[in-house]
Amino acid sequence: MGHHHHHIHPDKKDPGVRKRLKVAFLLNFSFTIIEFIGGVYTNSIAIISDAVHDLGDTIAIGSALWLEKVSERGRDEKYSYGYKRYSTLGAFITSAILLAGSIIIIYEAIPRILNPQPVMAVGMMVMAVLGIIFNGIAVLRLKGGNQSLNNKAVMLHLIEDVLGWIAVLVGSVVIKFTGWYWIDPILSLGVAAFILYNVIVNLKGIAAIFMQTTPRDFDGDKVLSALMAIQNVLEVHDIHTWSMDGNYHVMSVHLVVPVDLTSEQQVSVRSAANVVLREIGIDHPTIAIEFQGEVCDICK
Repeated sequence: MGHHHHHIHPDKKDPGVRKRLKVAFLLNFSFTIIEFIGGVYTNSIAIISDAVHDLGDTIAIGSALWLEKVSERGRDEKYSYGYKRYSTLGAFITSAILLAGSIIIIYEAIPRILNPQPVMAVGMMVMAVLGIIFNGIAVLRLKGGNQSLNNKAVMLHLIEDVLGWIAVLVGSVVIKFTGWYWIDPILSLGVAAFILYNVIVNLKGIAAIFMQTTPRDFDGDKVLSALMAIQNVLEVHDIHTWSMDGNYHVMSVHLVVPVDLTSEQQVSVRSAANVVLREIGIDHPTIAIEFQGEVCDICK
């Protein structure tokens, strides 16, 4: 039984990705510090909530920066598939921090709904405007060039932050003219609920990767039909597909061919199978050739 590995070389990395991430990291980190100080000064739990959110984003950007470099490492004796799973581990750490922060926010906000405390509405307005500016600049800095997965994920976080600050701005204006201080903890709970929703979605995806489930975008029937359409392929079985990080997919598959197939014809079958699997997004296929009538021990 012959085995064949096909290696797809990644696209050339955009050297500007890391530079843009560094700018976004510095902007986000600086503003997170300003937020915590401003939240305490204005006595706004909504601003402190957003500060916790931005702290998570800062960690996410920092992880993305590190992972951009780590992802360039090739495979070695310890990591036979390379270091791609580190990005998933980073996502888990970030999600865990955001989950803990959200629970703390909810714990602090609920008593304030029952017993609203005065907040500095003008200070909240200033912080909201700064939040829109800082995060808006970070989003603009991340646009352009090749959009790495880390780059896209971080930019999505920052866009969410801009929307969150717009909500805080509107809330602070209402508080200024109505004195309804309960709006502040309500905004805080809204931020916490938004964070929790995204964290739960992320954790489900992370768990699926760690458990090596079949990627969501994988169409088994389509793959089977495409492989069966290859000349001299009599049967396809023992398909295993999983993902290293949600984007780099791995597959092993057994192709049954006639017993009298020549070496050249076997090579042709493998080459055709590699083309098919590459087109459907498999980055690392391992193809095993079996001959008709041969007993596949590992398939039992």
